Amino acid sequence: MKKKLLFVFILLFPFFLKAEDGSRLWLRAGQDASATVVANKQSPLIATAMEELQHQWRGGKVHLTLRSEKALRNLLGKDGFRITGHTAKEVHIQASGETGLLYGAYHLLRLQETRQLPDELNITESPAYDLRLLNHWDNLNGTIERGYAGHSLWKWEELPHTLSPRYKQYARANASIGINGAVLNNVNASPDILRTEYLGKVKAIAEVFRPYGMKVYLSVNFASPKVIGGLPDADPSNPEVQTWWKHKVKEIYALIPDFGGFLVKANSEGQPGPQDYGRSHAEGANMLAGALKPFGGVVMWRAFVYAPDSDDRAKQAYAEFIPFDGRFRENVIIQIKNGPVDFQPREPFNPLFGALQSTPSMIEFQVTQEYLGQSNHLVYLAPLFKETLDSDTYIKGEGSTVAKITGGALYPQMLSAIAGVANIGEDTNWCGHHFAQANWYAFGRLAWDYRLSSEEIAEEWLKMTFTTDARFIVPVRDMMIESREAVVNYMMPLGLHHLFAEGHHYGPAPWYDAPGRPDWRSVYYHQATPEAIGFDRTTNGSDAVSQYNSPLKERYNDIETCPEVFLLWFHRVPWDYRMKSGKTFWDELCYAYDAGVTQVRNFQKLWDRMEPYVDTSRFKEVQSKLKIQARDAVWWKDACLLYFQSFSQRPIPYEIERPVYELEDLKKIKLDMKHHN
Repeated sequence: MKKKLLFVFILLFPFFLKAEDGSRLWLRAGQDASATVVANKQSPLIATAMEELQHQWRGGKVHLTLRSEKALRNLLGKDGFRITGHTAKEVHIQASGETGLLYGAYHLLRLQETRQLPDELNITESPAYDLRLLNHWDNLNGTIERGYAGHSLWKWEELPHTLSPRYKQYARANASIGINGAVLNNVNASPDILRTEYLGKVKAIAEVFRPYGMKVYLSVNFASPKVIGGLPDADPSNPEVQTWWKHKVKEIYALIPDFGGFLVKANSEGQPGPQDYGRSHAEGANMLAGALKPFGGVVMWRAFVYAPDSDDRAKQAYAEFIPFDGRFRENVIIQIKNGPVDFQPREPFNPLFGALQSTPSMIEFQVTQEYLGQSNHLVYLAPLFKETLDSDTYIKGEGSTVAKITGGALYPQMLSAIAGVANIGEDTNWCGHHFAQANWYAFGRLAWDYRLSSEEIAEEWLKMTFTTDARFIVPVRDMMIESREAVVNYMMPLGLHHLFAEGHHYGPAPWYDAPGRPDWRSVYYHQATPEAIGFDRTTNGSDAVSQYNSPLKERYNDIETCPEVFLLWFHRVPWDYRMKSGKTFWDELCYAYDAGVTQVRNFQKLWDRMEPYVDTSRFKEVQSKLKIQARDAVWWKDACLLYFQSFSQRPIPYEIERPVYELEDLKKIKLDMKHHN
């Protein structure tokens, strides 16, 4: 009888869970505590820390103490903190900066909510990066390039007089994971953002952010002096242009004293820049840096550049920026995408990391899933972020990781920084997919501490977002960890890249070969023929391998030692090449695609078993998304294998599920999804 009652309870359990819509993100802690919190100083930011603790902390009295000792400042910086004391009796959070107290408060609450709180506290933390930024590709008309979660949070038409409550919720969510800045607008920037009217709107957002330790930054259009300033050109050597920028920067800081600085996309994909006037990236960046320097602002100059006539797009950023290493002002940081092409499901790290030895560099990840199923596919990105951050460049011998370079551990730089292209929109659940929230969370946590594991971060997020029940946490954590590899398998395994249909970067089109720029065509990247497939980047090909340090360049250059996950990135591989598994390359490719489909179907089965632990609305919404992902995985598998089979002329192994589509039918699919960046 007891077993029968238990069975009935398990069946009914979902209906006892309160319906949720995802709007609270990972900040679902009860607000009904009445903790005693005291501070030795008062300010709006410290008041935020006190309020969070008063409403959520369920332990002993908390003391927030700002301390000015030099030794503590050197240890913690302005954002670090120390937590000591006894959980149930008295807790002390000490910091040398106000933001340190805020981050200490959130850390204490995180330990409480994830049930990792020890009785005796002795914790010291400081962030790996000084600037931990989200880049919003939001336009002034409310659309978002590469945004898959609805329109922009920023209601420019309502600002500055009407403030959406989501601005504060957004700032709070970011502060809770240590993110301390946001670039509000698209890197393909409208000059209008610098008009006085819009700067007043930016000021209103900055005032909401300030009590949460967040600064605002703006993407700027290099041609702004010409477009909105009435000057004949935007040549950085023109004294009138220099004066215009100085006056504009002064105007910004008069409105927003803690303004962070500019993000610039110049001479890339048609955007204006200093090269329009025969000037270099360094000359353009330095002009802006000179205007910002008196106010403490920075210039983040993007290295995402590529020319239509390049023999290999993957080499372009390195080729354009290495000649100017050491010629940028100290408040210029070169912002480099994690890989050398463009946010693909898997790329080797960008060789600019480490190669720039006299210029600060920062890493740019994409949190929004432009090339990873957008808001339809469950793809946990912490393993992708970690793969790049932990990559060894060997620039100063073994252990010279991308994280240590960009974090300032290997080369001295005024500031260290990391950026993530935001996946946030006005959708109720913020990110379009409940599990996409984990990528926002993971970016923030790794920006704070890149030593954290993907598993640790996934567990934290799951406990705060869903439940602390291990019967849910363990299997769903494992699914999340596997999800990035699954998408690589069903989209572009073994080093394949950029096989997307034109424009939307969602569905497969390995056959795409329209007129125009070669590097905007899929065939440019895979170069399949009846003999072989892959892009030859060896010393006998484009020689991209030589942009890497030894022993990487030798390892990548040899088909026998090149990691198989990058095989087609660096090599042209015969269809019958024998892989480490003993299979031919063609068979290995087939099995990889099939594995991806199987993995996603297993995700569906696993999620269905999790129904007792998740509220009905979120359970069904994730379930629905997994159905889309499973169909898309088959679409990718069939499109790629049928297309590549037309070159290999080899049978798909009989153990693998047969294609369910016809190649010619797949070629006719057109999606109306126009996003560019």
